[in-house]
Amino acid sequence: MFGGPPQRSVDPEGRRRRRRIGWIVTAIVLVVLLAVPSGYVWWALTAPVSAPLVETHEPPVTVPAAAAVALPSTGASAIAVAGGDEYLGAEASGIWATSGTSEPQSIASITKLITALVILERHPLADAADPGPTITFSKADHDLYDQYYVRGATIAAMPTGSSMSLHDALATMLIPSASNYAEAVSTWAFGSQGAFRGAAQRWLATNGLTGTTIVEPTGLDARNTSTPADLIALGKLAAANPVIASIVATRSLALPGPGAMQNTNDLLGSNGITGLKTGNLGEGTYNLLFTASVPVGTAQPLSVTGVVLGGFTRANVDHDVMTLIDSIRAGFHEVPLAKRDQPVGTITTRWGASAQIVVSDYATIFTWSDTPIAVEMTTTTPKTYTDGEEVGSITWTAGPNTVTVPIEIDGAIVPPTDSWRLTHPGELGGE
Repeated sequence: MFGGPPQRSVDPEGRRRRRRIGWIVTAIVLVVLLAVPSGYVWWALTAPVSAPLVETHEPPVTVPAAAAVALPSTGASAIAVAGGDEYLGAEASGIWATSGTSEPQSIASITKLITALVILERHPLADAADPGPTITFSKADHDLYDQYYVRGATIAAMPTGSSMSLHDALATMLIPSASNYAEAVSTWAFGSQGAFRGAAQRWLATNGLTGTTIVEPTGLDARNTSTPADLIALGKLAAANPVIASIVATRSLALPGPGAMQNTNDLLGSNGITGLKTGNLGEGTYNLLFTASVPVGTAQPLSVTGVVLGGFTRANVDHDVMTLIDSIRAGFHEVPLAKRDQPVGTITTRWGASAQIVVSDYATIFTWSDTPIAVEMTTTTPKTYTDGEEVGSITWTAGPNTVTVPIEIDGAIVPPTDSWRLTHPGELGGE
C-alpha cells in the first residue's frame, strides 16, 4: 500500500511571538545607539565647570626718603613742635631737634622777655587790652636815655614828667628793644635793680630755667646767658602770656613820647612767624627766639618754638630760621599709593575667558617724612564676574591716617561655549 509524505504541524502563535521579540531587541538596540550620544550631549552641556581662578597682589608703595630738618650749621639752635605728636612723636613738643652746643651763651636782648615776665608777675595785667598802672618817668629815668645812648644801645624817648601805661612801657621795651625802658620799668616795679635781680633769680628757679643767668634787665651784659633748651622753655612761657604774645606780634606802633617804633624782629608775618625776640651784641652774636604757626596740611597748624644763637649777621639768622621752617613744611606730604585702574590681580578660566582686578580710584595718603606705610588687601569671591563688580578693598595706613579704596573687576568672565563643553569632557565636572 502506498502512502503520501508525512504532514508538518504549523504554529502561527509561536511565529508571531518570535517576531515580536525580534522587534523588541531591535528597538532596544536602536534606543541604546541613539541614547548614548544624546545623553553625552546633555551631560556635557549641563555639567559644572571649575570656578575661575582669582589671583591678587598688593600694589607696591614707594616711601619717600627721610625728611631733613635744616638746622643751622653754625652757632647753636633748638626747636620744639606742638600739634604734630601723631606724626612726629610726643617728644617733638619738648625738644625735637638741636644743633651746636648745649652750653649757656650770651642772649643779649632776649633778656628783655625775662624782664617783662618778671615784671608782670609782680604787676599782672588782666589781658592784652588792660593798660595796667600808669608809670611817670623821673629825671633819673630820663637820664637813662643818654647813658644807654653812649653804650650804643637801642633807646626810646622818655621825657621827664611824662607818663605811660605799664602795657605801653612793656611794648616800648620789647618791640624796638629800648634798653632804657627795660631798666626804668624794672626799677619802677621792684624799687631797685638789686631787688629786680633777686626777683629774676627766683622767677628763673620757679620756672626751672636752671641754665639761665640774668645779672641786669637789658641784655647788654654778656653775662646774661642761657641754653638752647632753657630758651625753648622761655619761648613757651612768653607765648602763653597773652600780654607778651600780643606785644611781640606787633610789627610797629606809635606812642606819645617814643613816637613811631618798628619791631626788631623783621621776620614777623613771614612763613608763619608770630614772635618773639631778637638779641645781639655785635657780629657773631645775633640771636632770635621765635614762635611760628606753620600750616602743613594737618587739622591745625603746627606751633613751632625755636631759637638760633650765635649767628654771624642778622641776615644769616633770618635765613637759617626761614630755611628751618621750610624744611619742616616740606617733610609733610601726600604720598601716591595707587592709580585708578591699576591692576592688582587677574581672573582666569579653563575655557580661556579672563579679566583683571583693578583699583577703582586714585589713592594718596598724608604723612610725615618716611613714615612706614602698611598695606592690607581683603577680597571676596565674585558673585557675577561682571565688569565693575566690587570684589574687595585695599587699606593703607601711615601714622594716624588710613585710606581705603575698593577693588573691582575690569572686564567680564563669559561662560564656556557649548562647543568648548562638547570638546573638553575631561575638564568638566567642577574639579
